[in-house]
Amino acid sequence: MRKQIVYTSLALLLGFGACAQDKTAIKFSQSISKDNAYKHLSVLASDEYEGRETGKKGAWMAADYIRTQFKSLGLTAPVNGSYFQPVGLATYSLSQTVFTLNGTPLESMKDFVIQPNNVGLKGFTFNASEVLFAGYGLNKGEYNDYAGQNVSGKVVMIFASGDPTQKAAAAPADRAAMRKAMAERQAKLSYLMDNNAAGIILIDPALDNISPEMKARYAGSGQMVLLKAANVERMQNQKLPNVVSVNTATANQILKASGLTVDALQQQITSAGKPATRVIKADVSASAMKKEEKVRAENVLGFLEGSDPKLKSEILVISAHYDHEGLTASGDDKVFNGADDDGSGTTGVIMMAEAFAKAKKAGKGPKRSILFMTVVGEEKGLLGSDWYSENPVFPLKNTIADLNIDMIGRTGTEYQTRPDSTNYVYVIGSDKLSTELRQISETANKTYTKLHLDYKFDDPNDTERIYYRSDHYNFAKHGIPIIFYFNGVHEDYHKASDEIGKINFPLLAKRAQLAYYTAWELANRATRPVVDKTDTTPAR
Repeated sequence: MRKQIVYTSLALLLGFGACAQDKTAIKFSQSISKDNAYKHLSVLASDEYEGRETGKKGAWMAADYIRTQFKSLGLTAPVNGSYFQPVGLATYSLSQTVFTLNGTPLESMKDFVIQPNNVGLKGFTFNASEVLFAGYGLNKGEYNDYAGQNVSGKVVMIFASGDPTQKAAAAPADRAAMRKAMAERQAKLSYLMDNNAAGIILIDPALDNISPEMKARYAGSGQMVLLKAANVERMQNQKLPNVVSVNTATANQILKASGLTVDALQQQITSAGKPATRVIKADVSASAMKKEEKVRAENVLGFLEGSDPKLKSEILVISAHYDHEGLTASGDDKVFNGADDDGSGTTGVIMMAEAFAKAKKAGKGPKRSILFMTVVGEEKGLLGSDWYSENPVFPLKNTIADLNIDMIGRTGTEYQTRPDSTNYVYVIGSDKLSTELRQISETANKTYTKLHLDYKFDDPNDTERIYYRSDHYNFAKHGIPIIFYFNGVHEDYHKASDEIGKINFPLLAKRAQLAYYTAWELANRATRPVVDKTDTTPAR
């Protein structure tokens, strides 16, 4: 307790404690209310908007709604007279997938799956009269599935996962474990690709009962790619493994002529503790082709010019993503409404835009300019914000900070049993590049909102890697100070159950007010926040 008292006293002496409230800022904050939040979110998160998936009808509807709000507020359309910044996107889906066994074509999405991200722009073809079964595809210590084998030019069949040198473990339950499992699988594929295997057959029991949702995902619009020069060049030159994933029944058909089964081979390897690598006589062939389709997608931008001739060239960005996951093929509820993710953040941006627009109309507008930006493609890999950072409407050197709002309408799992469950927010990245920005944020909170600010996800060792998972990151990587406001993951995260009925609207409004008061200070203070730190967080 004593240490806290000393710190607070020092902060007050330095001018970073609670300050006198700005009555003008408070007056215009009234636009950021629970009722106003409901008005906007009830539209954006409605079933009519079909989950706002990038490149689909619902996202276009959401973009139109946000544009209408910005226009009605009197914000300037900054993209050559438009509120829309077109984002260069394309999907690369499979136009053809064929896998035959002993001359008989098998059924895609039932017997086998070829995933778009395992197929290059030129597609692939392989065929062979025999298959090299190489167990788990491992080479570690004394255990080597490839001992004495040359895989060059061969079709190799391996188990998609598993390690006979370790005790059986439960299926990965968290993101860190899942990333590890994916990395291990990729290492197996990379070995075979680097050693010029002609093709790879992965035995994947997860395909034994493919759900309608999995089928829709595998057969969907395919891999979405941002059409910036570096990505296009990478796709043209990348070398990918020629992979066909098969279920257990198909693997057993491949093994049949040799009198073997998947279960028998697994038991043999486990009991002996040794590889069971062997050549299997079977005629196999596979081919896959890709097609490109341009995607309509746009960031929605509204601009409020600053009032100070010396400062209005400096830009504060306030951002959120308006896209979500779209529709699902299974269950009674087919719509991923994304009320919290990130209908809540988009709603916050619209309300903040209204507050600042009203202030300007009353002659109390911010000294610096503010760009209100809702971006598309976040759920596909932060694509819309990446596009803006590579194609900025205003020079990035003039951008003083990005305040990014992504999920502020709920209580995250960790806080659901805590007494402060309705009075907290995770504040992420505020001091990665600028110690001053965090101080500004904390002062705004002490002066106005008095939320508990949780910095848990600033830990460089955060296994959830939250710092990398929203649009602020595409500003931070260019050296622009950021704050990311977040309520934490909850039981409805990325589920159709993320509905408006579960939103805490007073809490949403209070968190948006924290961002607003922080923005008010940033837009009106004499100097922009100093960039006095190097972000030492590991690269994404």
